[in-house]
Amino acid sequence: MIDTVSTDIGEGEERVRLDVEDGIALLTLCRPGELNGWSWESTRQLGLLADRIRFDPAVRAVLLRAEGRAFCAGIDVTAPGGDITGASAAERTRNYYEGIRWVHERFAVLSRLPQPVVAAVQGYCLGFGFELALMADIRVAADDAVFALPEARLGVAVDAGGDLRIAREAGAGWAKLLALTGRRVDAATAERLGLVQLVVPPAELDATARALATEIAANAPLAVQGIKRAVDAYADAALPAALDRVAMTAALTLASEDAREGYTASAARRPPHFRGA
Repeated sequence: MIDTVSTDIGEGEERVRLDVEDGIALLTLCRPGELNGWSWESTRQLGLLADRIRFDPAVRAVLLRAEGRAFCAGIDVTAPGGDITGASAAERTRNYYEGIRWVHERFAVLSRLPQPVVAAVQGYCLGFGFELALMADIRVAADDAVFALPEARLGVAVDAGGDLRIAREAGAGWAKLLALTGRRVDAATAERLGLVQLVVPPAELDATARALATEIAANAPLAVQGIKRAVDAYADAALPAALDRVAMTAALTLASEDAREGYTASAARRPPHFRGA
């Protein structure tokens, strides 16, 4: 089950690490051996750390980054506590619905930080990883980055509103194309669509993203934060109601037989046979 009670992070259990250097909060996905696969616990830790950043007067900007060859390859299906149970299909769906709503709330702590967030993306940026990157205010990608929302291929809906944010940035047609097919796009295509603002060689990713965060941090905090709030108020006007629909659709699909078939087929490396049930 989801841990919604703990407020600490056990030694050796870090999924996300927080460091503060020269006015920059460095949020680092730190499970490179698992390609920074995402889990309920990752979400909990992200929310805790974002809360710590929010009222820290020393933090003027945030750099979201990842260790290893991938930013985040999506859901870690091996993570403990990953399955949601219920005495009936209805209860299981309800529990998934509340779980996804909780994820939205934790992610909103990051996306609604007063300090601007710059994401530095390398390698695989898939599923939840792509959705996480889309919550940043500005994205810098290495030219080896690969982006996709593969959920429909597994029989589930896009969970955290990534398709909505693509619609906001690139238009509804591109959101539907990427989410309905699960196609992967490279960094150059993502830049052309407005999903990424800068593309650099992998060796220059960290320095470029840090320099951008430092440039933002050097400006007047009240002005910077006011600009962010104003732009978000305009761009995200329809987001809350749409996210609730996302949560319900995600809950229905996660509790479905198609989802079970999708994950089973993926593990067996065979095509899935979906029945719409």
